Amino acid sequence: MVTKRYMILGIDMAVNLLRPGAKWEWTGGVGFTRWEDPRLQPSKDEVEETIEKIKAFEDSINTIWLPEQVAENEKKEQEIEQAMAS
Repeated sequence: MVTKRYMILGIDMAVNLLRPGAKWEWTGGVGFTRWEDPRLQPSKDEVEETIEKIKAFEDSINTIWLPEQVAENEKKEQEIEQAMAS
């Protein structure tokens, strides 16, 4: 049963919190592959630490799902798992 779905967790949100408005591209396993901003790009560790802080924040919120939302979330999870398996 899906009891937690992160709403704001992700690389894009972490980078936006660290460097609002920066233009960038991220390749999984590599990190930034493009950085167009006068500010120093955040390190991969800095991005990962920010993601953990976002996750901790979201975990601290007592989200209450409706039964139909739980069913929809489970359906989405199955679709994601199937797509990743193929």
